[in-house]
Amino acid sequence: MIYKNPIIPGYNPDPSCIRVGDDYYLVTSTFEHFPGVPIYHSKNLVNWELIGHCLTKDSQLDLIGTPSSKGIYAATIRYHEGRFYMVTTHTSGLGNFFVYTDDIYGEWSDPIKVDAGGIDPSLFWDDDGKCYFCSNPKGIVAFEIDPNTGEVLSDRHTLTFGTGGRALEAPHMYKKDGMYYLICAEGGTELGHRVTVFRSQNVFGPYESCPNNPILCHQERDLPISATGHADIFEDENGNWWMVFLGYRMLPRLKLQILGRETFLAPMKWEDGWPVVGLGGYALPEMDAPLPKIETVKPVCHDVSYDFDKDSFDKRFTFVRNPERERYIHDKDSRTLTLIGSGTSLDDVNAQPTFAGVRQPDFNILLTAKLDLKNTDAKKAGISIMQTAGYHHDIYVETENGDTYAVFSRTAAFINDKPGRVMLTDCDEAELFIKGDNKYLYFGIMAGDTQITLGKALCASLCSETVVPRSFTGVFLGMFAQHGKAAFKAFDLRVTE
Repeated sequence: MIYKNPIIPGYNPDPSCIRVGDDYYLVTSTFEHFPGVPIYHSKNLVNWELIGHCLTKDSQLDLIGTPSSKGIYAATIRYHEGRFYMVTTHTSGLGNFFVYTDDIYGEWSDPIKVDAGGIDPSLFWDDDGKCYFCSNPKGIVAFEIDPNTGEVLSDRHTLTFGTGGRALEAPHMYKKDGMYYLICAEGGTELGHRVTVFRSQNVFGPYESCPNNPILCHQERDLPISATGHADIFEDENGNWWMVFLGYRMLPRLKLQILGRETFLAPMKWEDGWPVVGLGGYALPEMDAPLPKIETVKPVCHDVSYDFDKDSFDKRFTFVRNPERERYIHDKDSRTLTLIGSGTSLDDVNAQPTFAGVRQPDFNILLTAKLDLKNTDAKKAGISIMQTAGYHHDIYVETENGDTYAVFSRTAAFINDKPGRVMLTDCDEAELFIKGDNKYLYFGIMAGDTQITLGKALCASLCSETVVPRSFTGVFLGMFAQHGKAAFKAFDLRVTE
């Protein structure tokens, strides 16, 4: 059956996936964003639903003072004897740790630290019940741990130094037909990213390199998916094998990406005891493969339409570091979300701005957000497309000498031009918009069915490669309030043609 990549679009890097019965669960990285580590569920590997997050409490994840692109790095999800485990690295805090739950729809435990260096940790259970921890302090290292306490139970063994590519990382261990397999990433998470594989008859090695390494790499190919790597593999209920991996879609004519590293899927098979991925080592935006439960596959919609008729946020909304929850007030009776600004701007590298956003899922989008001006006294509140602190573009409402204005501001750090501005008269509501394609972002205000554009910016100005320091994330589209309160009546993000 034909399916489309990415299977989870927008900023969703470092995917890890497991099967439990005929259910599939997948997690991705979140860096400085809260809550941490989203959990997606699917029955068919195409339709993925966000069902929660692993790190939802401040006691599990303290991101206060965390700079952009630090925080929670790659996560691995595993399942053993009725219990789910998620292991990851808090690079600006606890280091390597894991959490667990017996109910993936419920809460997860507080973190259990593992005394190990490196990043991108993974867990592996052998047939005898022993649990092994892998990471990359210097080469790929593995050792036995107690999965209840995190205690180290064996010596540390170096398994491989890779094939010579830089940034050897993302180790995942598996066992098939009596052989131990180790899948890794090399080449850095840019255009040279790749997947390599090694095998051994013993858990601690020695490991031999696949003669066809790398088994997935797009560096030398002119393909619409770039920087493929950081993979996890699994077998479906029909005995077919699959690989999930990160990659990104580049802007046309530019080797730049704004959406972030996304989650892709490729079929996999075994030949001569080695995995063969996709179309002989590469994957495409459309692929033909035997999906499980193909009768349940339906068109995928990534729109977010939200009129605040609930007591709390939709799971898809994300915050920059731990939110000050009292600054986000839902009133489901009036269907209003009131944001209360603290004075912190989106430019503050270490603070917690009053901002709630969703991942941009495609280049062609239209975001509209409606502000109730009668109940808004914010000096600066509106919507933003944000890559990192200091790199964002905004359309917002501000008051000055009793007058109200809609203002467009390109606030990326290297841009210092005069903002677009228009006075709002005799209106109780302001409907702001951000419209994007694969070259420009447009900002303005709706007047009836008419769009009044106040300014535009190049998508390239918010790409991961153009921000300083380089970003590991992707852009968010969201609401913010900097000073005073802002009453939002609607938030509508649609993917357009």
